[in-house]
Amino acid sequence: MARARRRLAADAGLLLFAAAFALPLAWVVLSAFDPRADLKVKAPDGLTLEHFDAIWTDDITFTPLLNSLLLCGGATALTVACAAVAAYPLSRFRSRLNRPFLLTILFATSLPVTAVMVPVYALYVRVDLIDTRYGVILFFAASQLPFAIWLMKNFMDGVPKELEEAAWTDGASAAQSLTRIVLPLMGPGVAVVTVFSFVMMWGNFFVPFMLLLTPDQMPASVSINEFFGNRGMVAYGQLAAFSIVYSTPVILLYVLIARRLGGGFALGGAVKG
Repeated sequence: MARARRRLAADAGLLLFAAAFALPLAWVVLSAFDPRADLKVKAPDGLTLEHFDAIWTDDITFTPLLNSLLLCGGATALTVACAAVAAYPLSRFRSRLNRPFLLTILFATSLPVTAVMVPVYALYVRVDLIDTRYGVILFFAASQLPFAIWLMKNFMDGVPKELEEAAWTDGASAAQSLTRIVLPLMGPGVAVVTVFSFVMMWGNFFVPFMLLLTPDQMPASVSINEFFGNRGMVAYGQLAAFSIVYSTPVILLYVLIARRLGGGFALGGAVKG
C-alpha cells in the first residue's frame, strides 16, 4: 500500500512537471490561430490564419530566418570541426596536461556571456569585426567550443583505437584516420554536438544584439523583439505564429539526424575475438 502511494505521488509530480512544460507550448499553438489571442491558455475564439499572413513578409520572417541560418549554421560547422580536431589528441594521447586542460575549458563554459561581452566588444571594435556576420560566427563558435570539446572527447573515447592502428599500418595519417575512421564511427556523437551547438546558438539574443548594428543582418532571435510594442502592448497572435515558424528549423534539424542519435558505433565490436 505504501509503495502504491509513493508511486502515485511520483506520477503526480511528473504530471505537474509535464504540465509546466506543456502549457507554454499549448499557448503558442492555440494563440497562433486565435483571432483574439491574449495571455490566457484557452480554446481559440474561432480559427484564423491572419497572424501567419501578417508575419509572412521578408522584413519580419524570411530575412531574419535566413540570417539565423547563416549565423548558426556557419558557427555550428566551425564548432564541430574545431571540436573534433581538439578532442582527437585529448582522446588518443595521454598527458599530464589533459585533465588540467579539460578542467580549464570546462570552467570557461561557466563564464556568463555578459561578463565577457564588454572586452569582446572593445576587441571587435579594434579589429573591425563589429556589424559583421563572420564576427558573430566566430563568437558563437568560441562560446560553444569548450563544452563541444568535452562532448566530442567522450564520444571519441568509445571508438576502438585498434581500428586506427590498423589504418596506420596501411599508411594512413592521423588526419586520415580521424576523418575516415573515427568520425564516421562516432556518428551519434557528432549528431549530438551538432544539435546541441545549433540549438544553443539559435536562441541566443544577446550576442547578435550587441555585435550587429544593421537591421538587415539581425537574426530571428533579435527580430522577435519587434512584436513587443510600447507601453506593454504585445501582438500576441503574431508573436505565437512567429514562434512556430521560428522553431521549425530546429525541429527539422532534430528530425533529420534523430536516426543517428539512436545508433551506435557500427564497428565497435570489430576488434573482438
